[in-house]
Amino acid sequence: MTEIVNAHPATLKTPEPNIKVHTLNTSSVDFIVRPWVKTDDYWDVYWDITKEVKLRFDKEGISIPFPQQDVHLHMIKDKLTD
Repeated sequence: MTEIVNAHPATLKTPEPNIKVHTLNTSSVDFIVRPWVKTDDYWDVYWDITKEVKLRFDKEGISIPFPQQDVHLHMIKDKLTD
């Protein structure tokens, strides 16, 4: 993530970006990725970095987990209609 942030032309070199593991959740590892940018560049950088992280993860074979739940339905006969 540091490489991606530092490679973006709109991120400022100082102060340094804040990139940390934020939370270890049940289905994810959440990171904080906060580079410094000019106010007018904020959203472009935000979306560019988000996209590039996803592309890099795909390239490196890193999957992004998501919560899953299996639901099993069982039919019960109605005793009144038997």
